[in-house]
Amino acid sequence: MTNGSAWGTTRQGLRRLLIGDPLPTSAHAEERLSNGEALAILSSDALSSVAYATQEIVLVLSLAGAAALSETVPITGLIVALMLVVAISYRQTIKAYPQGGGSYRVSHDNLGVVPGLIAGASLAIDYVLTVSVSVAAGIAAITSYLPALAQERIPLSLLAVGLLMLVNLRGVRSSARLLSLPTFLFMGMVVTLVVLGLVKLRLGLLPPLDAAAQTRQLAEVHGGELAALGPVLLMRAFSSGCAALTGIEAISDSVMVFRPVEWRNARRVLTGMVIVLAVMFSGISVLASQLGLVYVENGPTLLYQLGARVFDNGLLLTVLQLSTLLILLLAANTAYADFPRLAAFLAQDGYMPRQLASLGDRLVFSNGIALLSGFATVLLVLFEGSVTRLIPLYAVGVFTSFTLSQAGMVMHWWKERRAGWLGKALINALGCLVTAVVCAVLLYSKFSHGAWVIVVAVPLLVALLLTIKSHYRLVARRLRLSAEVRLKLPEPLREGGSPVVVLVGHLHRGSFEALRYARTIADTLVAVHVDLGDGRAEAFQEQWKRQLPEVELVILASPYRSLIDPVKDFIHQFERDNRKDGDHFCTVVLPVFVTRHRWQNLLHNQSTYFLRNALRREGTRVVTTVGFYL
Repeated sequence: MTNGSAWGTTRQGLRRLLIGDPLPTSAHAEERLSNGEALAILSSDALSSVAYATQEIVLVLSLAGAAALSETVPITGLIVALMLVVAISYRQTIKAYPQGGGSYRVSHDNLGVVPGLIAGASLAIDYVLTVSVSVAAGIAAITSYLPALAQERIPLSLLAVGLLMLVNLRGVRSSARLLSLPTFLFMGMVVTLVVLGLVKLRLGLLPPLDAAAQTRQLAEVHGGELAALGPVLLMRAFSSGCAALTGIEAISDSVMVFRPVEWRNARRVLTGMVIVLAVMFSGISVLASQLGLVYVENGPTLLYQLGARVFDNGLLLTVLQLSTLLILLLAANTAYADFPRLAAFLAQDGYMPRQLASLGDRLVFSNGIALLSGFATVLLVLFEGSVTRLIPLYAVGVFTSFTLSQAGMVMHWWKERRAGWLGKALINALGCLVTAVVCAVLLYSKFSHGAWVIVVAVPLLVALLLTIKSHYRLVARRLRLSAEVRLKLPEPLREGGSPVVVLVGHLHRGSFEALRYARTIADTLVAVHVDLGDGRAEAFQEQWKRQLPEVELVILASPYRSLIDPVKDFIHQFERDNRKDGDHFCTVVLPVFVTRHRWQNLLHNQSTYFLRNALRREGTRVVTTVGFYL
């Protein structure tokens, strides 16, 4: 065995160990979630936000002194009301778009390309922030309990991202089984904390921190300099607390992962999630306000302080912190469920690299998962794993997408005008108005604290997506062949040629040039197409019969969506069947694009490169590439 073959075998073995054996495409329908599993896997982001949403409100209000902390509960009430408006609006979106797609699909279909891309770009950025914030908050929860680990915050955060990526690469069902217990444990612990805390308050067993002690603590933190409690500060506190709404859209993005009837089950889970979220968020805010707790950046989290008071530093506090750590780490799984799917939608429409639309071994969008992990890692390193530094970037993108989605739904009902359309349009119009106002508040209050980064990043990302689309359009124009014209190849060689196999994915000018070359050296010519289970093989076969009936076409089934394995097996058999004397070899011809700029190679899947290397490792002696210059 050569060194290359040995390394390939070792790499494959390690891959199987880490993410499991490949699943056949036929198993895709089985990779669906029950309502309980969906609540765990799609709601962890929204539910886990209660671990930091209230404390961020308290942190901003404390800038104005102890008296300002009384505004925590009213601000929480406004956010809960907003939560209900958004949830009702998204219930309509789920039913209208049962195939999923969320803000990007709704905005793109009803408002046009640019609004759709703005919604998609905003959501993509927010999903990256979801991973970063959730991981940073999870590590903060454990370092509050174990302060000795505080110096290792960044390495621990990166380790957490790596584990999340590995779990999600294993597939939906594996993720659901892992996520269910921590999510329900966290929900149970927070509800227990709130109920027990309110009972103890009622019985007078939890004396609140007096105003003098609050003032003394805040004076130590702020050096005696307090801000005025004005509209701007209140808006900042409100916008920080709006982090509690991130994750609500996840269910509308992922309707197709539910069991039938998909849209009905998705609406049930969305309703249940919002009720639980509102109860937990309100309860924590009320308890924190009644006890007069103060939070300072990089200090013990507000939830830890509540747990220490209510649970008396006992075993329940340990369980609370452990469940908080787990759900905050796993809250990122909402982004891992939705970012790859959003990227796949964009890739299918030609706005992102086509590789992002391909299912991996475990029926998940592996390339999207890896891309999300890479971006989140960069943010965690740049912002040193600080929740407070990341929060100002958070929620602006998601409210932008909320607004565009609801505006798109209004246009959707206007175009359909079926029975009852006016009432539905008014509900979405209210959602659009409310979220637009909140988005403006977020931008105004957070702009100088980091939101300007999002204002710059979204247009840049939209420009990049449009550039990618422009490249794919150029490629399509260069490759286009008339679908009805019969193609003419040179006359075949009668003797002295080689048996030749040409791999064809599509019948276009690039593959036609490869076939023309192959005909000049072949006495036996076979074209091979791999059916990856995407439903295109039958149409391709019909086109081939119309345009190149004189060339034999072999379609190879690939139940595991592998391009390389079926081709290797076919080539081995073809070489055995066509073996001649020692002066003749079988030749494999691979069409390849040659792009104008090197960066454009990233937009193509490099299948020719990987297939050529795999064939050479297996001992295929003549592998030829025929370039087509774009």
